[in-house]
Amino acid sequence: MEFIPEDIQKYVEEHSGKESELLSKLDRETHQKVLMPRMLSGHLQGRVLSMVSHMMKPSRILEIGTYTGYSAICLAEGLAEGGKLITLDKNEEIEEMVRGYFEEAGLSDQIDYRIGNAMDLIPDIEGPFDLVFIDADKKNYLNYFNLVIEKVRIGGFIIADNVLWSGKVVQTEKKIDTDTQAILDFNRSMEEDDRVENVLLPIRDGLMVVRRKQ
Repeated sequence: MEFIPEDIQKYVEEHSGKESELLSKLDRETHQKVLMPRMLSGHLQGRVLSMVSHMMKPSRILEIGTYTGYSAICLAEGLAEGGKLITLDKNEEIEEMVRGYFEEAGLSDQIDYRIGNAMDLIPDIEGPFDLVFIDADKKNYLNYFNLVIEKVRIGGFIIADNVLWSGKVVQTEKKIDTDTQAILDFNRSMEEDDRVENVLLPIRDGLMVVRRKQ
């Protein structure tokens, strides 16, 4: 579902920073070879993530949900010198492809790519993190948030993708499926949690930007 007219979307992308040849290549290969290519962050969202990272200059980033590595590469572009990004995913089938792109991007030393169930991996990962990006299974969004919030430094950020869920979050007259309910619960919790402040940005499928304040 597109949230702004196609011509406006095209204009926005034409007047945002261009994606690199490597990211363009990764985009094409994802669409050609990998299931559910819509999961890819893509040009505009990728530039947004890169810009946020450049503004923050984070030393440590945690990403939950690597997919084919597009968002990890974008986030890593703004890492502080000597910074590290840890990215988690359970899909072993595309591991070789993803590691190949990290190497081609010259980021193998900066990106720590771990395969496994994030719910099992996160408790053993030490903080603090400056930035956490959540883009994995929707049913666990709140669980991921609760696992990482104390690992985020005061003033640090959590960004969650797909929080508009193709517009299903406002289609409440229809039967609400499990994933939609999980997103609704997550979005409401960000409003009610006194530890954070938040803003929901209607970029692509929705980005929830959360700052830990206490």
